Amino acid sequence: MSKRHDSIGVKQIIPYEWMRKAANFVLAGMNAKEIRHELHTALAAEGRNIQPGERSAWTRTFLVNNLMAMWPSPAAELVVFRDMALQALQKHPDQELTIQWAMISAAYPFWFNTARQTGRLLNLQSRVTQAQIVKRLKEQYGDRQTVSRYARFVVRSFVDWGILRDAAVAGSYEKAEPEIVSDRDVIALLVYATLLAMPEGKAPLSMLLNNPGLFPFCLPAIQGESYLGLSDHFKVVRNGLDDELVVLST
Repeated sequence: MSKRHDSIGVKQIIPYEWMRKAANFVLAGMNAKEIRHELHTALAAEGRNIQPGERSAWTRTFLVNNLMAMWPSPAAELVVFRDMALQALQKHPDQELTIQWAMISAAYPFWFNTARQTGRLLNLQSRVTQAQIVKRLKEQYGDRQTVSRYARFVVRSFVDWGILRDAAVAGSYEKAEPEIVSDRDVIALLVYATLLAMPEGKAPLSMLLNNPGLFPFCLPAIQGESYLGLSDHFKVVRNGLDDELVVLST
């Protein structure tokens, strides 16, 4: 287990447009220092800092730090994954939402776990509330105030990304139409991200493809040998006729 799995990390709403900006800055060849400066400047210019003064600077810094830890300056263990994701963005621009989701899930397992609890609830009911999601997260992370606060940031990010919709009842949410993912490279990237978000780094293929943390996406039924062999960073181990275990390579 790495520090990523212990940390909550997400300290602000992560707007989808700013994930895209950060990735585009990297693709444009800007270095980390240039990107950090550009993000601070652009956020200040757009008035993203809602409150004036020192507190607004903190708010902006939290968001910039979150963005930097994904595309420009990921943890050492995620650099290879980030590079794969950048290649996927260039090759499959129509799948950008899926690729951005993969990047943020790998960098911030708390994001993925919030999605997993949300997806579990949506498998049982048509609407979910923040209170229901937070309750389940506290069972995993403990009854900490930060869990409630940061979970709200993630849920509101889901709305900003268009994967949840505000329901008629205040504080409740409905699932948006899922994104169809059919390209093998992008499916492999999602599976890789899911493994990186899990402390154990392994799971049966069927559980990975049907993981509730991937609720915003519609994935086809696949066989590990034909699809996941595209990646050198995890392997498929067959146990019996129908059981395929996917494991991160060490």
